[in-house]
Amino acid sequence: MKIGALKESYEGEARVAVTPSSAAHLRKLGHEVLVESGAGVRANFSDADYEAAGVTIEPSAQALIGAADVVVKVRPPSDAEIGRMRAGQTVISYFYPSQNAELLEKAREQGVTAIAMDMVPRISRAQKMDALSSMANIAGYRAVIEAANNFGRFFTGQVTAAGKVPPAKVLVIGAGVAGLAAIGAATSLGAQVYAFDVRPEVAEQIESMGAEFVYLDFSESQTDGAATGGYAAPSSPEFREAQLKKFRELAPQMDIVITTALIPGRPAPVLWTRDMVEAMKTGSVIVDLAAERGGNCELTVADERFVTDNGVIIIGYTDFPSRMGAQASELYGNNIRHMLADLTPGKDGVINQNMEDDVIRGATVTYDGDVTWPPPPPKIAAIAAQKPKEKVKELTPEERRAKEVAEFKAQTRSQVTLLGVGAALMLLVGMFAPASFLSHFIVFVLSVFIGFQVIWNVSHSLHTPLMAITNAISSIIIVGALLQIGSGSWLVVFLAALSVLMAGVNIFGGFLVTRRMLAMFQKS
Repeated sequence: MKIGALKESYEGEARVAVTPSSAAHLRKLGHEVLVESGAGVRANFSDADYEAAGVTIEPSAQALIGAADVVVKVRPPSDAEIGRMRAGQTVISYFYPSQNAELLEKAREQGVTAIAMDMVPRISRAQKMDALSSMANIAGYRAVIEAANNFGRFFTGQVTAAGKVPPAKVLVIGAGVAGLAAIGAATSLGAQVYAFDVRPEVAEQIESMGAEFVYLDFSESQTDGAATGGYAAPSSPEFREAQLKKFRELAPQMDIVITTALIPGRPAPVLWTRDMVEAMKTGSVIVDLAAERGGNCELTVADERFVTDNGVIIIGYTDFPSRMGAQASELYGNNIRHMLADLTPGKDGVINQNMEDDVIRGATVTYDGDVTWPPPPPKIAAIAAQKPKEKVKELTPEERRAKEVAEFKAQTRSQVTLLGVGAALMLLVGMFAPASFLSHFIVFVLSVFIGFQVIWNVSHSLHTPLMAITNAISSIIIVGALLQIGSGSWLVVFLAALSVLMAGVNIFGGFLVTRRMLAMFQKS
């Protein structure tokens, strides 16, 4: 089959659906790859780069659509692009079927098979094709870069001769893919990061990335997102009021707020209201990743950088992935080639539209002259995230002291009980065992105790503690073996010599390993 990548006609779109590296993978599947001339220029991929990867360059969109069996692109195809396609042809791109009913109907009338990359089911097997997550990852990272560019101070805290610089306080609202990417980027820049999400099960993910999860004292249990395609479900009015109250408490403290609460096809919930913006410090920055659907901030203006009367900068750009065109194209190109790999199971260049496959069926919105959206639920449900452990209640000083006293008493009772049992056993043994046994047994117990103290207190300079203890044990083995090596029994002599050999190998081998490890850290 011939796979053709169109140049994006949407104003300002820098991404391209096929890159030179992804084209090489498509050719391994048995496909021939075509690209419209200039399609990758805005993503820093020249026509010469494509030609070097074995791609055929077509002079125009019309020529490419006429030659290709499968047309791939990023943005939804325009009416003109769909109008040029023929029956039996396949188009793979974003489609937003719930918002583009007319485009969906036009694709059906043309007899085009349309595969929507934004409709890939959010199940484990389909993660490699999940273009929404790929682009959200870039958007979250880029949001932090935009915030840093507009924020007039350091992200990281510093102590200098000129004075102390506090770290920037960053609040990320929403811990989906974009939110986690923003948390990772802000943390790596040294900011003090806080994050909120209506799904409490993401608290461990947030804290594992070095951020602090903002807990909301509310009894309502939120869904884990498994039943909603990986997104948080809408909250009740009571939960929303408690949520806004918490944000009002945080607003005066935060330097940067990044909002990511967006479900495709729905209006974005307003989470950062006008009064919260007014409570923020002059020079603070809000980056609204939900601007394309109205914005999470009440004052967001889509595709604009807006400064409020109190000096708060609100960024409502809707093209964050496109602002990193090269990286976004590489990730989206990989999503496309993974989708085509599933459509080409034989790796023979033949497309197999298997409508029994959960991923292919879920992403296909028109097929065989019919609209196939919405799809049935996938047979394999999204894996629900593990519920978080309950947060341990912090104890007051009096409660902590009482707990320590109770633990000490319990430990003392346990030790006294063990000593009593040991004394009773020794008394029982002394009543029946010969006198020589007791004297030898006492020497044995004292030897074990002294030997343990000697071994455990060996200094581990230039060693790991484990190696120091191992060498101490080996040394005692050698001493014991040397004491027995003069015995008249050939078996005892043999075993003693073997012990000396093995313990010696252990000691000298340990030193050689240590020397080699230390040499790894020496400058050449």
